[in-house]
Amino acid sequence: MVIGSLTGLAVFSLTQVTSRSLFVITGGVAGAAAVLAVQWYQRTARLTQVKVTVPQLSELTFAVNNDARQVAWRMFIETVTRVSTQPLASDEGVVREALTSLYGLFATTRDTLKAARPSAAVPGGHTVEYLAITMLNRELRPFLSQWHARLREFEQSHPESPESDWPDNAACRAELQQVQRDIHAYAVGFARLAGVREPESLIGLVPVPRTPDDPPERSRPSAGNDRDAY
Repeated sequence: MVIGSLTGLAVFSLTQVTSRSLFVITGGVAGAAAVLAVQWYQRTARLTQVKVTVPQLSELTFAVNNDARQVAWRMFIETVTRVSTQPLASDEGVVREALTSLYGLFATTRDTLKAARPSAAVPGGHTVEYLAITMLNRELRPFLSQWHARLREFEQSHPESPESDWPDNAACRAELQQVQRDIHAYAVGFARLAGVREPESLIGLVPVPRTPDDPPERSRPSAGNDRDAY
């Protein structure tokens, strides 16, 4: 009732305005509406093309707007602050926590995509959703489905044994390094879509795959808790 009364009063007041004042009010309302429309277009409708090179996918052209850039920025932060792109030496951390971190990346990516509005379809252009879903299904899912089951089997059959006794420990870590290299490329791609300058300097070095003949790695100094990388 109050809202209706105030609305009726406002309409009545406007009908009493004549001449120059009416033109001023009408022009002000039209100007405000135009500004809001332009801002909305700049935020959501205007598309720009960005070329991204992911070795696993070759060079792709993406059509992004501000909403897509925000999704890409969230994906960039998620990938570069986890073990998915940060090297894990052979004498550092535990594989179980690394797998848990990758599962977290999988779940966060899925939640981010579900919460965002679908990108506008553009002929010949890919979307940030395409890059994110490809990372999940091509890189994370195969690795997790294989090694999670094998590690869980060892943990259940050897509940008192340390993870270092797991016969597949070295093989899992070696494949983890390859996954890190692959996701590193996706992280750079998300950074390009988000408009981040020099993303490689933020991500760090690309994890280098190791062979059984390589000498043991020395632990890297850490500025904080090692779990922060997960």
